[in-house]
Amino acid sequence: MKHLTAFHEKVAQDDKLNPSHISLYLVLFQFLSFSIFRNPVSISRDEVMQISKIHSKATYHKCLKNLHSSGYIDYQPSYNPFVGSQVLMLDFAGR
Repeated sequence: MKHLTAFHEKVAQDDKLNPSHISLYLVLFQFLSFSIFRNPVSISRDEVMQISKIHSKATYHKCLKNLHSSGYIDYQPSYNPFVGSQVLMLDFAGR
């Protein structure tokens, strides 16, 4: 809960993020939760897009890159269709 509380506090101050960023982040957090909080998590673009309700690949990639550059996640793309990309959920609860 501390992680999500810190996320919501950080998002409230960040004018660069829109609802797509927030939806994507919450899906990534759900993947982290499902993996019993083992970081990083492996993600599938199609699955994450479906759950986050992002329909455009361009929007999906833009949001991932924005979350990465803004310090919410560390995104490591795979470029291999058989291996998922890796996302490290950064801990900013103590910052």
